[in-house]
Amino acid sequence: MTTGTSALSDLGPAAISLPGVVRVETHSRAASMPMLVDRVRSVYPHHQIYGDFCTVQGYVEAPPRDLYDWLSDTRSLEEWTYSTRDFAATDEPGLWVGHDRLNEDTEIYVRTIANADAMTVDYHCAWDQGKHLWMIYLMRVVDAHTVLDRPGSVVLWTNCRHPFYDDNPYPETAPEGRTEWVGDLWDMFAAGHQVELDNLTAIAEYRHRNGLPLTPEWMRS
Repeated sequence: MTTGTSALSDLGPAAISLPGVVRVETHSRAASMPMLVDRVRSVYPHHQIYGDFCTVQGYVEAPPRDLYDWLSDTRSLEEWTYSTRDFAATDEPGLWVGHDRLNEDTEIYVRTIANADAMTVDYHCAWDQGKHLWMIYLMRVVDAHTVLDRPGSVVLWTNCRHPFYDDNPYPETAPEGRTEWVGDLWDMFAAGHQVELDNLTAIAEYRHRNGLPLTPEWMRS
């Protein structure tokens, strides 16, 4: 059973036109690429800054505990990421499989490891296979009262450049005909992840501003 058709359904028509949200349904990859390229500035040595680590961060005007609860559900990725969709539980407890619509026929496997005390949410992912989840998205929600002396949340998100980004360790699991590997996109990670963090922010703030639960009903069932 997939849940992609229910993502953002609680927003009604605003799901399509919500300012600040960039999703594959409304912005094709071809249309989005110039926007990402524009965010990769030529005035600094990009590899020096993003060679081994990619970190984005931002303020979200929404309660930290509610934000953590939303993000700790793997299905939230269907809402705020640019291209991961249609997650369904596998036979292995805690392991989900969906599609990364950056590429045709590309499956993405995710196991979410969350710590409620620290409000950390780590997405352990991999393209094509679910046995070795080597692509780790490390996120933390911080109470903005603590660090900025204001209501709301701060989100910190870091990726580390695992060696497998350079070479696919499981080429036999890749769909036939796909030539692109996730690591080919590393130089765009910072710009792409900032777009997704902006998505996260816009969706969470819209729900909070309009009295909606940050974790929508479709994810509670």
